[in-house]
Formats: sequence, C-alpha cells, structure tokens
Amino acid sequence: MKDQGIAALSSAYDGVMRMERLAQFCVDTRFEDLPPALVVQARRHILDTFGVTLAGSGSDVAKQARQVFVGEAGSTLVWGTDQRVGAAQAAMLNGIAAHALELDDTGGCDHSGAVVLPAVMAAVSMSEAPVNGRELITAVVIGYEIGRRVLEACGSYSAHNGAGWHSTATCGVFGAAAASARILGLDAQQTLAALGIAGSFSGGLWAFIHDGSQSKKLHSGRAAEGGLLAARFAQQGITGPTKLFDDVWGGFLKTLAADTAVPEALDAELGHVWKLSRCSIKPYAACRGTHSAIDALGLLLDQLQVSADQVESVQVSLCGFLQDMCGGQDINTLPAAQMSLRYALSARLVHGHCRLEAYDDEQRHHPWIADWMSRIRLEVDPLLSEDGEPVVSLQTVDGRHASLCVEVPLGAPGNPLSDEALEEKFFSLAGRVMPRQQAQGLIEQLWRLEELESVRLLDRWLA
Repeated sequence: MKDQGIAALSSAYDGVMRMERLAQFCVDTRFEDLPPALVVQARRHILDTFGVTLAGSGSDVAKQARQVFVGEAGSTLVWGTDQRVGAAQAAMLNGIAAHALELDDTGGCDHSGAVVLPAVMAAVSMSEAPVNGRELITAVVIGYEIGRRVLEACGSYSAHNGAGWHSTATCGVFGAAAASARILGLDAQQTLAALGIAGSFSGGLWAFIHDGSQSKKLHSGRAAEGGLLAARFAQQGITGPTKLFDDVWGGFLKTLAADTAVPEALDAELGHVWKLSRCSIKPYAACRGTHSAIDALGLLLDQLQVSADQVESVQVSLCGFLQDMCGGQDINTLPAAQMSLRYALSARLVHGHCRLEAYDDEQRHHPWIADWMSRIRLEVDPLLSEDGEPVVSLQTVDGRHASLCVEVPLGAPGNPLSDEALEEKFFSLAGRVMPRQQAQGLIEQLWRLEELESVRLLDRWLA
C-alpha cells in the first residue's frame, strides 16, 4: 500500500510539473528561439487566417452572431466590419468568422488559427504597450504549441474527436489562453492559473454532425473568448487548478480522455519539436478529411485523361472514423455540405473545383450534383487505421479502372501551397468584403510582419 501511495503521489507531481513546465515555456520562449522556417510558416498561417476570417465575416452565422452584440460598447475591432465591441466579444466574433467557411487551417488543436489569432489580437487591443510583429508571431506559435499538446495528451485527433469531443473547442481554449497570457505579459504563476482556468472553459461536442447545425462554427469563437478571459482572470489574481492534468477526479484528461490519455505528450520534446510545423493550410472549402480524396480524384482524371462525363462511377475505401465524420449526404445547408465527402467529390466532377464558390447554394443544387452523389460509393475498410487516408477508385464509361491514395494532401507541410497560391486564396477571400487596394495593403503588411513596430496598425486594413 505504501508503494502504491508513493506511485500515486509521483503521478500527481508529474501532472503538476508538466503543467508548470508549459507555463514556464509560455513565459520564456523568445522570438530568437524560433527556427527561421517556423517563423515563415507562422507568418503564412497568420496571413491565411486573416483572409479566411475576412471572408467569414460575410457569412450568415457571423452576421447573426454580430447581431447579439449590437449596441455593446467597446474598442476592439470585429474584422471586415466597422463594429467595435469588448475584447472578449471581439475574440468570439472573429473566431466564429474564422471558422465559418471551413477554410481555416488545420492540424493543430485542430483549427488553431481560428482560435489563437482572434484571441491574440483581442489581447493586443488591451495591451498598454505596443505589441510588435515579432512578439505577435511568438505568441501565435505558443498558442499553436499548447493547444496541440493538450490534444495529443488526450490521445490525439481521432481518439478525442471519435469520442464525440470537438477538439477545436476542447483543446483550443488552452492555446488561446497561453497566447493571450503571453501578450498580456503574465508571469509563470499567472500563466499556470490561466491554463487551469481554461480547463473549466473547455467544451464542444460533435452533435452538429447529425443535422448540419451551425454550432460547430461557434466553437472556435467560444474557445478564443474563453482563452482570453482565462488569461484576464489570472492576471487579476484568480487561481486555477494546478492538478488539472493529473489522474484525479475532475481532472481534464481523466474526464475527457479516460481511456486514451497520454499525459507525457504535454511536454515531450518541448521547445525542440514545434507543433505549428505539422499544421496545414486548406486549399478547399471543406472538412480537411475530404482533401486527400479530392486530390486523388483530380489526379485520376488527369492520369486517365478523362472528363467528368466520361466517368462511370467513383468508389472510396475509407476508415470508419472518416465515414462517421464525412459520410453524410445532406447538402441542404452549407455546414452539412462542407462535411460531406460525397458532395466534395461531386463538386470536383461537376464544377471542376472545391473552392468556396462551389459550396454556394446555387452550385450545391446544380441538377448534376444529385446524380453524382448517388453514383459515389463509400465503403469502410476495417483494416484502414483511423489516421489513414482513403483510396479513391474511378471507373470510366469505356471500362478503364484506376485507384489512388494521396497520403499527403495539398496544403500539408509536406505538400504546401505556394506563396502564389496562398496569395490567390487570400485575395479571393478578402475581396469579398473589401476593395482590392485595401486587401493589397493588408497583405503587404502581413508579408513583413516581423518588421512592424505595432500590430495595432493592422486595424486600419482590417476594418
């Protein structure tokens, strides 16, 4: 019994120590500690997130959310509008807009950009001293780092999301808290408290998947708001639980990941392996789970040198997790269509692309779409791991057949978008809410972000 007691005590201390190490990392990390390639990637993700948020500000869900705060006083800008609200409200509204169109980055908490950047910029609006571009980049990198590490401690994406939790919300709030704490200048003890408080603000369920409801779009905003508030509460001396990641009743991992927790992932190779480096920028306006199949279909059409009218059928062999997440056929709403693998492939065949305009209401109800959705067959392969990419098989009307699996989809770190493609995406999105000249001015500032003495100056381009 004595040995068991010592083991339990050691385990508890491990959780506390890991959490303390994360807090100290948030305080100690400097811009100079970041590898040059990571700085370049952070700049690209920041640029991309601003672009998708500007476009998202024109979405129905973003407009509806803004109506809730009409008349509220505040000085923090809601991007793509002239509305100013309180900092926490702006973090929420910008977070909702960032995720509204399913074009935000992925591979972090999962959608780290939509959570971290809105929280960071809201914190910047509250900072007494100017925040320069180098400090903004550092805070964003820290946010991506902490959010992803919490997800990996839950057993990683497929395990945590497969259990019904939406990791953008449950784990993203920690990234937002860490990044906000950094901008607000919190010390290690205050940052520790912020992370502890963030645990109580964590939440978000995949129930939206069954009817295509809009609640998924709220998750990123709620996590951004919660992270910022956690840091602000900690700044005022409110404490959070230090045993949050211990194997104790009410602990985060014990509650949300009882059977899948990997607590050592919280601080394994901290400061040496950077989690932002594994994140992807999305070329398509659909759930990231559909992207490999979209790429495969396009490559098969090129390989066989056929057009859509020469295709007889398409079959996709996929894992059970992807089937549950993206196997739906409901495309009556934008959220539902963006989670449908069948629609993504149908759009690629009918419209020739899966850009945002392919998900407009008129395009979703093109007469050929329904026909193609009925001819695309999804089949679960029990031997395929939950992290495995699907295999797409194409049959032509003249009897030819070919199959392909794209292991590294376009936009992933191993297959990145070019700067030209990233700019094209940015202008196509920002152009929905602002003149080309204004979008040009903004992107010029973002490409030279490290040189900016005060990132508050970005407001003039974001309004």
